[in-house]
Amino acid sequence: MQIAELDGLNVHYRDEGDPDGAPVVFANSLGTDLRLWDQLMPLLPAGLRVIRYDKRGHGLTDLTPGPYKMGTLVSDAEALMDHLGVKNALFVGLSIGGMIAQGLAVKRMDLVRAVVISNSGAKIGTKEIWADRIETCRAQGIEPMADAVMERWFSPAFRETPELQAWRNMLTRTPAEGYAACSEAISGTDFYTTTSGLRLPALGIAGDRDGSTPPDLVRETIELIPGSDFALIRGAGHLPCVENPLEYARILNDFIARTGHLTGAGAAG
Repeated sequence: MQIAELDGLNVHYRDEGDPDGAPVVFANSLGTDLRLWDQLMPLLPAGLRVIRYDKRGHGLTDLTPGPYKMGTLVSDAEALMDHLGVKNALFVGLSIGGMIAQGLAVKRMDLVRAVVISNSGAKIGTKEIWADRIETCRAQGIEPMADAVMERWFSPAFRETPELQAWRNMLTRTPAEGYAACSEAISGTDFYTTTSGLRLPALGIAGDRDGSTPPDLVRETIELIPGSDFALIRGAGHLPCVENPLEYARILNDFIARTGHLTGAGAAG
């Protein structure tokens, strides 16, 4: 177990692969922890340094009182990368992780040389939608929302598999305050203007059955960045790295190759 103490916040992370390799940092979605990427790990090319972490209020990272601001979550990722001596990383963010990716790429160009915005947007949902979810979460916990979340996260076919219960358990075992506080961060974020100023290799990934961040939202967001690419995974919902890790890895590995990330363009600091 790897824990970084970052200005009083204990952050759980994993730092795997080649310690001298080109770094790839993964940031996961609302209501999940770093195990979101488990199936993807063995499918990545050799020679990478792979870092993933539990964001504030999730997994084994400390829970602090909300509300959170997106700037705080971006600063947490920044502090972890500085702590680990990582620069020029490919940053892969899914859902709220994709928002963190956008914010970090704007704030610290030295840390991020390429970005993957997966199942995310420059703005997600409305303040009214998030206010309802936050109120329910704080009053009743996550359980009353869990079935609806599973419908947004996964395709009908995946919801018929035994694996669904494990993901439902991961969601409902997330601290309610951590879920609500991160929801407040999403509610208060609109990155359309700042993301449109980014100039770096960028890839958007969407699932055509995604009920949380539909493909049109992902495409609209990634097209803010000139020269960006977009990939659609058919038959997958909000977490395509879970439903179709082989296709997700194929798309990601192709992006890694095309950006020259594995051949030394990205390096640990």
